[in-house]
Amino acid sequence: MTTFQDLGVSAPILKALAADGYTAPTPIQQQAIPIVLKGRDLIGLAQTGTGKTAAFAVPMLDRLHQARKHAGEKSCRALVLAPTRELAAQIGDSFRAYGRFLGLSVAVVFGGASMFKQKQALYRGVDVLVATPGRLLDHVAQRSVRLDAVEILVLDEADHMLDMGFIHDLKRIAKLVPVKRQTLFFSATMPAPIAELAGQFLQDAERVAVTPPSTTAERVEQAVVHVDQMKKQDLLHALLADKTITRALVFARTKHGADRVMRKLESAGFDAEAIHGNKSQGQRTRALEAFKKGQARLLVATEIAARGIDVDDVSHVINYDLPNVPEQYVHRIGRTARAGQGGVAISFCAPDERAYLRDIERLTKQAVPVLETDYSLAAPRADERAPRPKGPAQRAHPARKRAPQKHHASEAHGKAHAKQGHGAQRGRDEGDRRDRKGNSVWSNAGAPPKYRKQRKPQGGQR
Repeated sequence: MTTFQDLGVSAPILKALAADGYTAPTPIQQQAIPIVLKGRDLIGLAQTGTGKTAAFAVPMLDRLHQARKHAGEKSCRALVLAPTRELAAQIGDSFRAYGRFLGLSVAVVFGGASMFKQKQALYRGVDVLVATPGRLLDHVAQRSVRLDAVEILVLDEADHMLDMGFIHDLKRIAKLVPVKRQTLFFSATMPAPIAELAGQFLQDAERVAVTPPSTTAERVEQAVVHVDQMKKQDLLHALLADKTITRALVFARTKHGADRVMRKLESAGFDAEAIHGNKSQGQRTRALEAFKKGQARLLVATEIAARGIDVDDVSHVINYDLPNVPEQYVHRIGRTARAGQGGVAISFCAPDERAYLRDIERLTKQAVPVLETDYSLAAPRADERAPRPKGPAQRAHPARKRAPQKHHASEAHGKAHAKQGHGAQRGRDEGDRRDRKGNSVWSNAGAPPKYRKQRKPQGGQR
């Protein structure tokens, strides 16, 4: 069995890993650590929950320890970029845990926290800086940090970081760091367009993929329930009656939806917290701590938690709303079955979300088993779906029966005609048209009338 010592990790880091209970490296760690120790650029792909953070943190700390020097005032030697505040905080905790016997300094900066305290932490320089892109650029603009001494640049959750929401910030940061550097990309998914974009930041990079990209964790037991949108909350309450659900993450698509689900759970007597982008950093930290400590059995979250929560004993992940981006499903269910444990992922699928389910099954290349409950709708089978017409002749509608035409005149108009002895079809049939008083008027049908009513001249004749 391969050990961390076999990979060439130094003794102080081995001592810290042993203290945290790490005995054998995971597959991504076995392949990535030797490459990073050599100083090569790397793209690392692995399922979420397989130890990607340690795969870059351990060799980075080893390199910084071997070539020990002061970073300089307001500088850093290693820069790690993360998409969310929670993920940045957890990466910082990992660096501190693995490097506790090295004496290296670690700082974490992200939005929603005190700018003054972050400036104080950066003033004398740090060895490792973990940051979200927006807050990092704020510090650069206020000249509280310099990036000209960066030796190692890491992008965690690179597919999300290189999305359109972060690409402009990343390009600005790439111009501030030295050209001669080591760059590491780690992610669970790496679509082809994002991989092409990553090529702009990497030089002669090696690629490590321990499992096919966009696959789900093997230990996660998956299921889907076809349910009406209005019955999802009732179904959630019914599932939570099962005491085997000791700690569960509930994912909603929107911030307001997460708050609504959380309030109804609390009204039903469940201990629940909510976390999303509209919450302050203090509220998000308190909610996450309550969930980790077991004070809250449930944590209702948006996509912000799909990549930013690392709790080892999450027994269930419940997708209250299916994600409209199939890659997000992989990250969501990866919040359970961590650290060698098992887990269950249950998804609620409303009729208008079945297209999302098909996209997920196409991405993961496996069908999600259907779970039948008292609230289930009939799930459509492949052979029961109506075939979509292909040609214009097949799309032609059959002849429709036209509704009988009704008389367009008002009721008063019809009564006036009846008093004068005219039927409803008299004018149309006989070629004669008359006004309400019975006077003949010109008609396009039949022979013209013998006479025509003359208007009285207005204002007198001249």
